Amino acid sequence: MRTRVKICGITRAQDGVAAAAAGADAIGLVFYPKSPRCVEIDQAAEIASMLPPFVTKVALFVNASADEIGQVVSQVPIDLIQFHGDESPDFCYAQDKPYIKAIRMKPGVNLHKQRELYHQSCGLLVDSYRAGVPGGTGESFNWSLIPSDLCAEIVLAGGLTPHNVADAICAVQPWGVDVSGGVEAAKGIKDAQAIKQLIRGVELGDRKTD
Repeated sequence: MRTRVKICGITRAQDGVAAAAAGADAIGLVFYPKSPRCVEIDQAAEIASMLPPFVTKVALFVNASADEIGQVVSQVPIDLIQFHGDESPDFCYAQDKPYIKAIRMKPGVNLHKQRELYHQSCGLLVDSYRAGVPGGTGESFNWSLIPSDLCAEIVLAGGLTPHNVADAICAVQPWGVDVSGGVEAAKGIKDAQAIKQLIRGVELGDRKTD
């Protein structure tokens, strides 16, 4: 199985194009005002318009209102929503878009229970936990905490870089990986060469697990 790749926190059209050209399956657009990678609607629409076919456009929200989400999806051709806050299953489903739910791996988190709660989602994105920070910590976590029977429904995030992504894939064998800070020259500014190196790392991890 080929591990899918999402490059998150895209703020410039040229970075989205570079990610797609390198082989990324999806790009992430952050609509969380406290994030240094947050984009405005016009900015996101421009990025989306420059992408080639078959690249999934993901909108990331953190405890946004239904009205805020509606404004985005009515003006940007979003394919998938990533809920990264405390959104309930009913709220996520009510937004009428395919979605994934981010789960931060703090002590006591039961991924089987979370998957059951968010059974209408396309899967779970599993990220590192830091108190008060909904994501983008640049920190990894203990990958062995992910149950093996859920791996095919997991997008792995948290501290992934071109240097450790092959090891992460060998350890978890997730459906996909989500990378933001690990391929940046500065916050919100992607490094095209680092993205290429990440894709090579993913391919290496896939070969090792064949």
